[in-house]
Amino acid sequence: MQRLLRLLLLCLALLTAQASLAQELNVPGRLVAETDAPAPGSRLTVAFHFAPKPGWHGYWENPGDAGLGLQLEWRLPAGVTVDKPRFPVPKPLLIGGLMNHVYEEPHAILVDLKFAPTLKTGSAIPVEVEANWLACTDMICVPQQDRFELQLVVGNGAIRAEQRRQFDQWRSALPVPLDRNARYAISGKRFAIAIPYPASAPLDRPYFFALTTDRIRYAAPQTARRVGDWLVIETEASGQTGPVEGLLRIGDGQGLLIRTAAGAIPKGGNSVAVLSADSKLAPVGSALPALPWLLLGALVGGLLLNLMPCVFPILGLKALALAKAGGDEREAQRDALAYTAGVVLSCLALGAVMLSLRAVGQEVGWAFQLQEPAVVFGLLVLMVAVTANLAGLFELPGLAIGGTLTRQPGISGSFWTGILAALVATPCTGPFMAAAMGAAILLPTAEAMLLFACLGIGIALPFLLIAYIPQMRAMLPRPGVWLERFRRLMAIPMGLTALALLWLLSRLTGPGGLLIGCIAIGAMLLFILGYRTVQGQFRKAPLALLIAAAVVIATGVQLLPKTLDADGQREAAFPGALPFDAGKLAELRTKGAPVFLYFTADWCVTCKVNEAAAINRDDTIRLFREKGVKVMVGDFTRRDAAIARFLSEHGRSGVPLYLFYPAQGQVRELPQILTPDIIAEAVEN
Repeated sequence: MQRLLRLLLLCLALLTAQASLAQELNVPGRLVAETDAPAPGSRLTVAFHFAPKPGWHGYWENPGDAGLGLQLEWRLPAGVTVDKPRFPVPKPLLIGGLMNHVYEEPHAILVDLKFAPTLKTGSAIPVEVEANWLACTDMICVPQQDRFELQLVVGNGAIRAEQRRQFDQWRSALPVPLDRNARYAISGKRFAIAIPYPASAPLDRPYFFALTTDRIRYAAPQTARRVGDWLVIETEASGQTGPVEGLLRIGDGQGLLIRTAAGAIPKGGNSVAVLSADSKLAPVGSALPALPWLLLGALVGGLLLNLMPCVFPILGLKALALAKAGGDEREAQRDALAYTAGVVLSCLALGAVMLSLRAVGQEVGWAFQLQEPAVVFGLLVLMVAVTANLAGLFELPGLAIGGTLTRQPGISGSFWTGILAALVATPCTGPFMAAAMGAAILLPTAEAMLLFACLGIGIALPFLLIAYIPQMRAMLPRPGVWLERFRRLMAIPMGLTALALLWLLSRLTGPGGLLIGCIAIGAMLLFILGYRTVQGQFRKAPLALLIAAAVVIATGVQLLPKTLDADGQREAAFPGALPFDAGKLAELRTKGAPVFLYFTADWCVTCKVNEAAAINRDDTIRLFREKGVKVMVGDFTRRDAAIARFLSEHGRSGVPLYLFYPAQGQVRELPQILTPDIIAEAVEN
């Protein structure tokens, strides 16, 4: 009890510390004046200097598809007026398909105050300003607010050398107005800007930041080429016509302010590399929870997976082993440890393969193996064999899979059952587990592998508790005649699992894959019936059956059709739903349309339950139509690099993921177990 109390107090302390940290400014700012004694009739430059914490960023005056630039509300005495803020050159940052114009390093936004000539020397000039801005990581945003004051006295305008050097440095980061108009032209979806720029002038990874809204699609890729004394930037038009103003980045911290007028765009020229706007992930230690919390999330997430329907057939196999052990403590503990070893090793192997694929540039997520037709086909053949074994069609001494878990030797059977449990459980992503698995792709390899191990321990935890707590083990029924009947009964969910794998195979490969799968099932059943006939007469019959199964799997894998394209043979997951497209999502958000975006997969049981119980319902469809909500669906049944990147950017490595983008405000992530009321509350609030 004392240990539990100490643990609760520790949790409370950590949560309190986390809450206090959330109140701190993540992009702290200060207001600095170039001089405290401005002269009558002069201009005084003041600077809002911001220093983002690691992993955080602020925004340019046009923040892009999302975000908020600096908002100022001045309180100035008579005789003092203020000019527009001047912003330094930002950087492009693509997050979840949304383009952001940001500052990740310390920067200063300059503002000029003008003092009337009638002000008397020695008079006090109090300056107050309320400032609001947005501080974001690649995963969360926090509104920031502060009140700044300057106590100035009208004087001779003298500037100290130190202040002059500091402000000159800040001024050097401001873009310079171009003295000539650039040209623009729109052709279909292409928006081209020709900027007068000498051929001899240096240029380093140009990039155009639009100040005028509704002219270009911010998230669209940009290309650049030099044609004599012109620099041509091309990107995608947003649909609105007219001139555009903006900022052309010409080097690190260097830029030109551009105005455009309609005109001819030079052709030809040499291409120039533009500044990369690749998606970024939050640095470890800035936006990720502490490792102990992630490990706890993986452990609890694995434990909750035992309640998911995808794991139920495997739990039936384990129940057979526990019932067979009866009250034998040593056998139950040995059995539980073997099962745990199988689960943990399987999770570690899957995690290692996933991290290796991502390390070489493959965009994959958790349960990636079920996006591969060959893996699904192999599991299908295995499940058919296990179903036949549970149904009593054959016995296979020594291998101890399926029903032979109830016979000696039990250790190897429990080990293989653990491996099977992890393979079947991975398509599910439950509460607590999602954040942990999403963090695994960001953490160092050793810490990520520790997360995968904790997931496996969580899956096996119920059986470890039963094995090592006598009171729980005493609650198990004693072996008896019912055990054989239960074994036969467990053939039903295992058979349904085989049918689900056959259906998934057809979804991945089309009718050709369905035909190959049916032939493989027939071949395996024929081999099993043949084995049953000779198993008592032929000593090497078990080996022959294993070889036959291997031949079926190898042949089937060779004959399987290629994976269908992402849009091949896909019926609408939701009436009128749009397929996931990051650019289209950004466009809808720019237009102020509310969007319900969800990610699903045919191998994700939780996803399908949510679709049937909460999404594809008449009342939900009616609500979306009444509120003008656009529905967008990301189908992750097959590999999709764009979806994998988007999931990673939202701290996820697998599905499901449910996001609601209101017309105004920040995106809301909905729970992984949905109800119609949860969706309705998100839409109506």
